[in-house]
Amino acid sequence: MADLAIIILTFNEECHLARALNSVESIASEIFVIDSYSFDRTVEIAHARGATVLENKFVNYAKQFQWALENAPITASWVMRLDADEIVGPNLASEIDRKLPTLGGDIAGVNLKRKHIFMGQWIRHGGRYPLVLLRIWRNGQGRIESRWMDEHMIVWGGRTVTFCGDFADHNLNGLTFFTDKHNKYATREAIDILNQKYGLFSRDEDLSSKSASLQAAVKRWLKEKIYNRLPFWVGPLGYFLYRYIMQFGFLDGSKGLVYHFLQGFWYRFLVGAKVAEYDAVLSTCATLEDRRLALERLTGYSLVSAPKSGV
Repeated sequence: MADLAIIILTFNEECHLARALNSVESIASEIFVIDSYSFDRTVEIAHARGATVLENKFVNYAKQFQWALENAPITASWVMRLDADEIVGPNLASEIDRKLPTLGGDIAGVNLKRKHIFMGQWIRHGGRYPLVLLRIWRNGQGRIESRWMDEHMIVWGGRTVTFCGDFADHNLNGLTFFTDKHNKYATREAIDILNQKYGLFSRDEDLSSKSASLQAAVKRWLKEKIYNRLPFWVGPLGYFLYRYIMQFGFLDGSKGLVYHFLQGFWYRFLVGAKVAEYDAVLSTCATLEDRRLALERLTGYSLVSAPKSGV
């Protein structure tokens, strides 16, 4: 068994949690479930599987996960981030078990390859596989970005390596859940975009090819330096066509069409529309503080940015 702590954030995840825990039981020396006061059987399942359960009010993913890093009694040498609806494949579990104890002191983090399962089908094309994400890091050498959306793990004090095995994002809920979740994502991403434009609160800009995966760093640069500056009605259409045609998303069939259209066009269009809606109000504000308060009213979120930790 690897000397590895697993951290899982939960809220009403009874349909996913046991599956996630099963996938890591052979490699986890300790498991921490950070629950946002679920009212289903999530906590019961976590306790039954031997996980340590901590409860904390949810503000956003980044704040909740950083709270876990600062409050969970982690003793393992390595820490892994896993979502409740994700599954570590047997090939990756075996690789972690073999390789993690052999990594030298110059290695601070491990990138993993994620695949996406949508409506029961693996989405292989459209640039969706593999998504290379930093998900394992040496205890005390990692934190999560303080962002409202698209938050990544950041490491320091060493370099990163990439393992070959993969893990799967496989949410069992239907399209209503998917669209509702992405509607909320769109609001949070709009906050980050408008913060980039106006500087409403501190921005976390430590993501790089050295602190995370090269793929994540390149995607962030393209999004913030190019995509976010396009007219919102241009970007989503161009992005969808690029994914669906140039990156062969059409090979994913009918379910792939649903996924690539919703996630590659509808969601991106929704983000742009919300940015336009909110910016129409913010542009009339006289001061920076007036803009921040206006965005709080429009989104329902308190936008005081949490300070960065660990660097």
